Amino acid sequence: MFDPSILVFLAIVFIFIVLSSIRQINQYEEGIIFTFGKYTGTLNPGWRIVWPIIQGFSKVDMRVKAVDVPNQEAITKDNISVGVNAVVYYKISSAEKAILAVENYYYAMSQLAQTTMRNAIGQVDLDDLLSQRDKVSEGIRRVIDEQSDPWGIKVSNVELKDVVLPEEMKRTIGKQAEAEREKRAIVIKSEGEVIAAENMAKAADILSNSQGALHLRTLQTINDVSSDESNTIIFATPLEILRAFEGFTKK
Repeated sequence: MFDPSILVFLAIVFIFIVLSSIRQINQYEEGIIFTFGKYTGTLNPGWRIVWPIIQGFSKVDMRVKAVDVPNQEAITKDNISVGVNAVVYYKISSAEKAILAVENYYYAMSQLAQTTMRNAIGQVDLDDLLSQRDKVSEGIRRVIDEQSDPWGIKVSNVELKDVVLPEEMKRTIGKQAEAEREKRAIVIKSEGEVIAAENMAKAADILSNSQGALHLRTLQTINDVSSDESNTIIFATPLEILRAFEGFTKK
């Protein structure tokens, strides 16, 4: 005779197996399922049944990730040693490739970013590295994106955070900047002197061609100077007046 307790026991075991087989996939994840070790499909977010023993399961985070590339010593094209660090932003475009094509995609991306950054720095001069940082970053992003595409990874952005120069180079750049500022100051001063000379030439031409203008200008200057009692006024006496006095003396 069939024992009902066996049926109850089997039902309890089945329920336990079903409950222990439930896997939750969050909205920002995708699940990769293997049956007898072979890839059999990609699971969307929600509750999913993964049978133990015969099936395996891996979840892949599909959100944008940031890889902090540590400081790398590199030599620029003009043989200057610099330290550069950066951050790489990427996301998984294919969960299947990210699991099947590479062992640890996060570690692989970190190593790829370091080597690519050192190679890219070696292809540009220091001036271009400092003045065209966005262009250098875009070149690094493009190379990383192409090489990580077989892994199912899409690189969205690369940002160079810091470019550390040797102390000697910092002093050299500081001196160069100071020399450039002095050069601009000299040019501006010389341009001002040219404009002042042109204006003085125009004023002299006007005073010489206008009758009585020079005398009016002289009286105006005397009036301005006389406002301060500490000033000493020197009059320029025309030579003709002195000769006239000489005539009186001879008589």
